[in-house]
Amino acid sequence: MEKTDLDEFHGAMGALGDVKPLAPKQRESALKKDTADPLNQRARREAATAQTYRELNPLGGEYVEPVEPHDPIEFKRDGVQNGVYRNLRLGKYTIDARLDLHHHTVDMARSALYQFVRDCMEADVRCALVTHGKGEGRKTPAMLKSCVNAWLPQLPEVLAFHSAQKQHGGLGATYVLLRKSERKRQQNLEQHQRRTRP
Repeated sequence: MEKTDLDEFHGAMGALGDVKPLAPKQRESALKKDTADPLNQRARREAATAQTYRELNPLGGEYVEPVEPHDPIEFKRDGVQNGVYRNLRLGKYTIDARLDLHHHTVDMARSALYQFVRDCMEADVRCALVTHGKGEGRKTPAMLKSCVNAWLPQLPEVLAFHSAQKQHGGLGATYVLLRKSERKRQQNLEQHQRRTRP
């Protein structure tokens, strides 16, 4: 007769000698204790929340390429015209929304930046300013600046970004150019069609 996994398990437990099965009441109370433990429930709830957050917020990457406090940060997606990017770099666009990340932890900043970009898309904001600071004189210099530099390209709504001009925060802030929302693109298309009709 062939040995099953259960037979092998029982054999191993019997070989230990001092292993005894729990009485039915003990098993029941052990189960209740585990699920009633508030720390256990909180840990499960936090794990579920963290998983949901990771699914909702794509910004990630444990390693972030460090940026020096006095280095500019910049990014331009393919298809963005050079003239548009130059105007962004020179601070010529109206800033329609601002986000200040001072006094944020990295996790707080990640969440705030992601939500900010989503809110900007909802409000049809095309140019925004993110203030992150230069991060001078810190143990990990330019941490938030480095994170912003790493996170913004991960968002498909971001067409380009560049360190700001002095009057807007200089190297401690970044201009962000966002794509048009679907609603705005539709409005522009309708306006263009009205203009071209005879």
